Amino acid sequence: MKRLIDLGGSLIACVFLTPLFLLLAALVAVESSGGALYRQERIGQHGRPFLLLKFRSMRANMPGPQITMGNSDPRITRVGQWLRKTKLDELPQLWNVVKGDMSLVGPRPEVAKYVDLYTPRQRNVLTVRPGLTDPASIAAFDEGSRLESAEDPETYYREVILPEKVNAQLAYLQQATVLTDGRVIIRTLLRIFKRG
Repeated sequence: MKRLIDLGGSLIACVFLTPLFLLLAALVAVESSGGALYRQERIGQHGRPFLLLKFRSMRANMPGPQITMGNSDPRITRVGQWLRKTKLDELPQLWNVVKGDMSLVGPRPEVAKYVDLYTPRQRNVLTVRPGLTDPASIAAFDEGSRLESAEDPETYYREVILPEKVNAQLAYLQQATVLTDGRVIIRTLLRIFKRG
């Protein structure tokens, strides 16, 4: 049932949002090289890696950490700041949902270096498809500003933010149903529009 909802919802969204996709791709291409889409390896269900898609929000070929320190990060373009603020940079992940790499609602996928830090209990988040959104990502909307104010952002992410997110994801898994997923989608949209 969940997979049918994911597939139907993401296909319908892709069709209706095609004009927006084209507009955003053009805006990204004007300001940065490297193509409109950014691909990053993330860890999915059962620990399988996959390529997560995003609209490019950073300048290509600029070195830096895998976490982003808010709007002060010099790698982020002007269009990228707006895309991140509105979460429109995440829209290409609808294609990840169509392919079956992701679900509309589920634990947000992490990169391998952070998944390697998971305890055996925390690895339970890998038993389901990762999602476009979940309660943890709603709560972490201002993650960039928290990292920006941290003395050591990398350590703060590993020791504070990552455990917070994974614990919230585990709590979500214990009560996940089609109805709770619907509420998460509504809360996500309300949070985006409030921020936008």
